Amino acid sequence: MSISLLASIGGLTTVGLYLITARSLSRIILGFSLLGHAAVLSLLVAGGPPAAAPIAGGDAPIANPLPQALALTAIVISFGLTLFLLALAARQQALTGDDLVEDDLEDQRIAASSNEEDRSAAAST
Repeated sequence: MSISLLASIGGLTTVGLYLITARSLSRIILGFSLLGHAAVLSLLVAGGPPAAAPIAGGDAPIANPLPQALALTAIVISFGLTLFLLALAARQQALTGDDLVEDDLEDQRIAASSNEEDRSAAAST
């Protein structure tokens, strides 16, 4: 296991999580893309060295096919998620003219009403 691979997985995960917390859909898309790459790299590291036997004491040098299958699955899921988020971004651009995620008005109303209930409960005690 290489330290450079672990550092790149950590860096991709850190930057990906930072970008996901942004309010811009283009940054969110880039964040999910970086997280997909980090997942594939982590599966590459989990596969072990090439041609190593997956079971200790094996005679023939064989590779473990499970991390390879999971890596292909992660690539397909990442691609599908990217396409879905691009469709959302295109729809947001067509409706509002920008790609910022707006606050939900119903969430703001519920938060305001719960704050008023907390204040009235604190005042009555």
